[in-house]
Amino acid sequence: MYSQSKSGLGRLVAMLPAMIIFGCAFATFAVAQDRPVPKWELYGGYSVFDPAADVHGQRPAALLPLSSRLETNPKGVGLSGTYNFNRWLGLTIDGSNHWGSGETTFATRIDDTRFDNISLGPKFTFRSRHFSPFLEALAGDHRLVPEAFHSVDKLGFMAGGGLDINLSRHIAWRLIRADYVFSTYRFAPGGVPTTDIRGVRLQTGLNFMFGGGEPAVAPSAACSLQPTEVFAGEPVTATATGSNFNPKRTVKYTWSGTGLRVAGTDASTQIDTTGLQPGSYAVNANLSDGSKGLASCSATFTVKQPRPPSISCTADPASVQSGGSSTIKSNASSPDGRRLTYSYTASAGQISGTGETATLTTGGAQSGPITVTCNVSDDRNPPLTASSTTTVNVEAPPPPPAPPAEVQQLETRLALHSIYFQTARPTVQNPTGGLLASQAEILQTLAADFNNYLKYRPDAHLILSGHADPRGSAEYNKALTERRVERTKNALVEHGVPQDHIETRSIGKEEQLTADQTRALIAQDPNLTAADRQQMLNNLPVMVLANNRRVDVNLSTTGQQSTRLYPFNAKDFLALINTKGVEKRPTPAPRKRSKKR
Repeated sequence: MYSQSKSGLGRLVAMLPAMIIFGCAFATFAVAQDRPVPKWELYGGYSVFDPAADVHGQRPAALLPLSSRLETNPKGVGLSGTYNFNRWLGLTIDGSNHWGSGETTFATRIDDTRFDNISLGPKFTFRSRHFSPFLEALAGDHRLVPEAFHSVDKLGFMAGGGLDINLSRHIAWRLIRADYVFSTYRFAPGGVPTTDIRGVRLQTGLNFMFGGGEPAVAPSAACSLQPTEVFAGEPVTATATGSNFNPKRTVKYTWSGTGLRVAGTDASTQIDTTGLQPGSYAVNANLSDGSKGLASCSATFTVKQPRPPSISCTADPASVQSGGSSTIKSNASSPDGRRLTYSYTASAGQISGTGETATLTTGGAQSGPITVTCNVSDDRNPPLTASSTTTVNVEAPPPPPAPPAEVQQLETRLALHSIYFQTARPTVQNPTGGLLASQAEILQTLAADFNNYLKYRPDAHLILSGHADPRGSAEYNKALTERRVERTKNALVEHGVPQDHIETRSIGKEEQLTADQTRALIAQDPNLTAADRQQMLNNLPVMVLANNRRVDVNLSTTGQQSTRLYPFNAKDFLALINTKGVEKRPTPAPRKRSKKR
């Protein structure tokens, strides 16, 4: 029995320092989560006492002293009360009582003892939220009562510690309390050894805690963002609200965020979202009062994927007469609720309007479809855009009524003229000359017919196209044909043709009539006799040159090409066909004359 008791208590005693060291270390680690310190603690629980000593004594009338190893006494209770001065230091008054074994014979009682104590001493506690290890040192009255001898009271000492597991604010389970017990007793006169207690007292029970005020509430913080969903470029306001900080200290705010530009030391700050990609972003705030008051919080906001606007448009009416107008109506919307701006373009005609409605006018547009493009853009920078198209059909004007016979006759006469010039005429020195009498007579008749024709077709134009034979450089012939069309135009204006009804074109030596074309024209001319025709064909190279020194007159309303009238049909034909520009008038060969036109 003795050896088993010694072995079990020995293991407990060996484990006690490790348990206390572990508890103190954990308490230091968890000090930020500690509970308020109670003013009073009241403990009660089960107690075991191991004297770890031999008792030496002499019974009355005995001749020899007796000695025996004292057994562990498991029958005991312990009580203690502690007043705490602060979170670390308290004063403990302790009492325990271990009663007798209940055995009746001397032989069985010689190794049993009772033990009582009342002690006082300091207690050092390392408090945390869940664990409270402690150390203590006690001194006071120790009473040892061996059952084979009488009781003795002596000053004794205890030192040790334990571990409380906090079950609530007011109750803790004292998992273990272990104290080393030191005291010395004498149960016989001199010559008999003293009984030296160098043992252990082990206890477990409940510890009740009172006073100390309400638990200290740790500082906290809450973060909020407004708004929580934005498009890139829109600002976000972040706000942090702290609670339970020391009201006597100023709270400082530190803002941060991954991939964000966050600055400021106030409770609110603004976040710049320019250039952020769509996604979720976290904003963090750390609050500190410069002492032990620390708290942090975070909140997230989302940068939305921008969506472009949409648009559709219609034309009313969809078909108009040339010069008419159509109303273009747009129906646009932004899925993101952005402000929209409209614009319009058209492939022909003129379009005006910047709102949901625009007007297309078709004045000057040719018949056929006109494509109208309706555009819309939102107020982002850069904006998102969308387009839609609609078509307006411009109907061709109805054909004019058949002209009267007089108009048809005028058109026939106006469409059949070419004016011929001598070689290198007009000259640079005399740009107003070079027009032979026969050609001037043709222009005078043409001007009279055209002025009459304007009464019926006020929008008609005469188109003058100047040509030159292939001799000379391109630059020279270009300038020469410019003088020829200008001389022809001035002659028409002199005879009353409005200048704004004449168009001129200087072609130079481009678009030449070839020998084959000239031969075909000579062969097809019904006004030539066989002899005339043969004479012309015999002089074909000269005729080709003469036919290319001309100004063609076309009437814009008919689009017909002028019939070529050759020089020999004019009074001055010899001068016109002379390639050197010498005005000689030899007597023409006899020939059948055709009626002039």
